[in-house]
Amino acid sequence: MPDPSDSRYRTTAAEAATTPISPTEATPEGPRAERGPDRHERWIDRLLGRLRLRSSTSARQNLEDVLEDNAPAAAGFTPEERSMLRNILDLRESRVNDLAQPRADIMAVQKDISLAALMQAFEDAGHTRLIVFDDTLDDPVGMVHIKDLVKHLFAEAKKATRKRRPRAKVAEAPDASASKPDAAKVDAPKVNGGLDLGAVDLSVPLAATRLIRPILFVPPSMPAIDLLARMQATRIQLALVIDEYGGTDGLIAMEDIVESIVGDIEDEHDVDDGKTVAQTADGAYVADARARLEEVREVVGPDFDPGAEVSEEVDTLGGYLTVLAGHVPVRGELLAGPAELEFEIIDADPRRVKRVKITRGRGLISRPAPVRGRRRDEEDQAAAAALASDPAPAAGPAAAMAARSAAAPTDMPAAAGGPPDAPQALPSPATQSQRPAPAKPPGSEAGA
Repeated sequence: MPDPSDSRYRTTAAEAATTPISPTEATPEGPRAERGPDRHERWIDRLLGRLRLRSSTSARQNLEDVLEDNAPAAAGFTPEERSMLRNILDLRESRVNDLAQPRADIMAVQKDISLAALMQAFEDAGHTRLIVFDDTLDDPVGMVHIKDLVKHLFAEAKKATRKRRPRAKVAEAPDASASKPDAAKVDAPKVNGGLDLGAVDLSVPLAATRLIRPILFVPPSMPAIDLLARMQATRIQLALVIDEYGGTDGLIAMEDIVESIVGDIEDEHDVDDGKTVAQTADGAYVADARARLEEVREVVGPDFDPGAEVSEEVDTLGGYLTVLAGHVPVRGELLAGPAELEFEIIDADPRRVKRVKITRGRGLISRPAPVRGRRRDEEDQAAAAALASDPAPAAGPAAAMAARSAAAPTDMPAAAGGPPDAPQALPSPATQSQRPAPAKPPGSEAGA
């Protein structure tokens, strides 16, 4: 038995006395009357809690619960902070294939391209890095950075300037008695920078220089957060997504991963292309074929429903139209969509659709009319049921033909069924015997 004078015993007793007892623990015999196993489990829980060994929810789960709360003031996060924290937590589930650019959007150059053509390619692409390939895009050799190109041009211009300066000094040697202002003219290029860009040979192929840098190759299933760590370790900010056969499937940059956290990053050279789906004055919609199906549905309305199977197969409007048509639609082609939607291809090339016009109910496409009334098989079943329910005794095929002849209006004028001189079918004797006698005119019996 523990010593009551022990301070540890008094502390434990005080805590036990101040611990609230839930109503479920109280019994008619008293609050301390409880079953042995339950009391043992609670004692173990209290012991683990005092030793800080009790298992609890992770900090990640707690943060997710706070971010899911609809009261931003209670957690102390602004909407922007809440969005970024959610994106950081979701980055663990993101794959490279989810963030990569498709193969069709990759801007690349051939390794034997001249420096002059490379400068033009940088201007047309608007990027600072370009993929370099050997024969095709499935055979990449690296990338080229525009900073390396500028440094190379600057270094070649300085070399050309140094080579021309000794020649200028030799040419000026006989004029040793020239005045000092003339000597100043000889040193004028040095004051202006000493660069002669016109002396740089821009016909040199890219492969002959040392401008090609290595690039990363990653599978589409690689986690995006692992790729971000690899890019930081290797100091390479561009990676090609390679499929299972070794072909190029897409391209992903470090900027794509960062934008998935903080949102779109645009600099002074980026051009705002506007919304991917915009409504025109006549009520139609003009959409970029790269717009996601969710974006199109939000703008157009719930009647744009591609279906669950198509949504799992494709992600963009252009992919949906390709599946809908069964081929790559051409410019000017009209396609019938769900509900009353109609798609008109505004711009396309042999490989993909670029821009689409979406209209509702213009009637430019003939749709199959819905089948009204009963089908032929239903009519045959109804006729068979009518014959089966006929109370007249069946006398073989002759009786059935007689019943059909009796049901047909044989006394109709000829103008209703055909030409006036058309021969009329005579009823069978059995049918004549079943016909009722013609009604006598009034007064005929009295006359008789």
